[in-house]
Amino acid sequence: MAFSSWWQDLIARYESGASNQFLLFGNVEDEFLLQDGRVGTLRDFLLQNLLSGFDVVLSYDLGSGLRIEKGAQTFALWPAYKANPVLPREPRPALDTLTHYGRFAANLARVGQPSPRVAVVVGSVQLLAPASPGGVDHETGALALIMREWSRDTLLHESAFASFLIAENLNDVHSLMTQNPRAARFKVPLPNGDDLTAALDGWVKTAPTALEKFATDLPNLGRQLAGSSIAALDSLLKTREFAHTPLEPNDVSRLKKELVEADAGGLIEFLSPTRTLDDLYGQEKVKAHLRADIALWRKNEIEALPKGYLLCGPVGTGKTFLVECLAGEAGVPVVKLKNFRDRWIGSTEGNLEKIFRLLGALGRCYVFVDEADQTLGKRDSGSGDSGISGRVYGMFAEEMSRSDNRGKIIWILASSRPDLIEVDLKRPGRIDVKIPLLPTTTPEESFQLIRNLLKRRGLELAESDFQFLKDELPLLLTPGAAEALSVKVFRDVKVDNRTPLEALRNSLTTYRPPVAPEVLGAQIELAVRESSDLEWVPESLRPRT
Repeated sequence: MAFSSWWQDLIARYESGASNQFLLFGNVEDEFLLQDGRVGTLRDFLLQNLLSGFDVVLSYDLGSGLRIEKGAQTFALWPAYKANPVLPREPRPALDTLTHYGRFAANLARVGQPSPRVAVVVGSVQLLAPASPGGVDHETGALALIMREWSRDTLLHESAFASFLIAENLNDVHSLMTQNPRAARFKVPLPNGDDLTAALDGWVKTAPTALEKFATDLPNLGRQLAGSSIAALDSLLKTREFAHTPLEPNDVSRLKKELVEADAGGLIEFLSPTRTLDDLYGQEKVKAHLRADIALWRKNEIEALPKGYLLCGPVGTGKTFLVECLAGEAGVPVVKLKNFRDRWIGSTEGNLEKIFRLLGALGRCYVFVDEADQTLGKRDSGSGDSGISGRVYGMFAEEMSRSDNRGKIIWILASSRPDLIEVDLKRPGRIDVKIPLLPTTTPEESFQLIRNLLKRRGLELAESDFQFLKDELPLLLTPGAAEALSVKVFRDVKVDNRTPLEALRNSLTTYRPPVAPEVLGAQIELAVRESSDLEWVPESLRPRT
C-alpha cells in the first residue's frame, strides 16, 4: 500500500519522540502491499517499513503466542531467556516477558552498554483487554494496565522501545488503553484509488487474464473500485484468473458493490438504481430541488450542497421509493444501513465503526437511514439498554457533523415520526433540508395517482373517467394506499372481467384507509411542521404550520 497520510503521520510521531505507543485500528485485517510487490498482513507491513530499523521485534496474539519476528540471536543473549528458552503463550506471562525484556534493553543503554532497539506488536488486543461491560474484571484490567504502562514507564519511554497495539474497532478495547493520552491512535483507512492502483500494478503479472481489459488503464480501475479492500480484490482476481474470465468494464460497478457488501458483513446494502425521479408521481417541486442539487454535485459546487436530507411524512408516502429513484437519478451509490445493533456489549459500536470506515472509502455516496427515529439512538437513553442508545447517538452525531464529509457523503434520514429524532441530529450542519412527503389533497390528485399506478399494470383510465369518480375518490390518499387499491382493481379486472373503471368504482365503494385518520392527521402535521420550505406543502395543509 502506498504511504497514505496516516502512515506518514505515524512515522513523524515516532521519529520526533512524541510517542512510543501506537494504537492502530480500522482496516487492520486487510492485506497490504509490501515493498517486494507481494501482499501481506499489517504485521508484515510494519516489519518491512517502520520496524526495519529495530534490532528485535517481538509479537504476541492469543492464537500464535509470543514470537520473535526479528533479531532472534540478539534476543537469545538475554539472561532470562538463556535460563528458560521457552516463549509463553498465555497472556499474562507473555506480556510480562515483553515488559521485562524492554526494561532489560533500556537498562543496558542506561549503564552505557550496547542496547538493542526493541519493538513490540500485539494483535487483536480486544481479545486480551476487551471493553468492560460495567463490572470489574481484575485479570482484564491487569492486562490493560501492563500494555498501557509501556507508554508511561519512564525507563521504556526514554529508550528505543516502541509498542504497536492492533484492534479492528476502538469500541471493543478496554478504556484504559483507548483513553491513554500517551498512546497515539491511528485509524488505518480502506485503500483509496491510488493504493488499489499500486496493488493492481503488481497483479497484472499474476492475474494477466483477469486484468487484460484494464492493463492500460489501471488507475481508472483503481478509482472505480475505491472502497473495496485489497484482500477482497485479491480474492476476486485469483478467482477470475483461475476461471480464465477477464473483468469486464460493465462488471466493475456491480463487483464493487458485491466486494464492499461482503466486507461489511451484511451491515450495509446498495440500493439498485433501477428507477429515476421520472418514476415518481407528483412531487414536482421536490424533484426539481433534488435535480438541482445533483447538478451542483456534478459541478463540484459542494459548498452549495446540503449535508443531509430528512424525508418525513405519514406511513406509505413513498419515502423509500423516493430514495430508490434518487439512486438512479444521481448516478452515485446509495448505501442503506441495515441492522447494526447487536446484543453483545460493544458490538453495536464496533459495527458502526466499521460502517463509517467503509463509507469514508466509497467516495461520493448517499447514506440512507430508514426509520431514523429508531435507528439513530437517543442522547439520554436511560438505563434500559446499558447506554447503547446514547453511544449510538453520539457516534452518529459526530460522523454526520464532520466537515470533511461535505460533498462526499449526503445523509438521507426517513421517518414518519421526525419529532422522535433528537433535535441535534436534524439541525443545520447535519440535516440542512427537510422534505415533507404528503398524501393527496384533492380528488384530482387521487385520481391521477391511481391512474398512474394502474397504467404501470397495463390498465388505462381515460381523463374523462374522473367525472364518474370524483365524488368517490378519497382524499389524503398515500402512494402506499393507492398501490394496494390498484392491486385490488387489477385483480377484479382479471378475475371478474370488469373494465378498469368498473373495477375501480367497485373497489372505492368498500375502500377503507389503512391508517386511522387521527394517526394520519398527526403524522401529516409533524411533516408539515418539519418542512424547511413551505413551497413543498400544499395550500390546504399550510394552516397546520
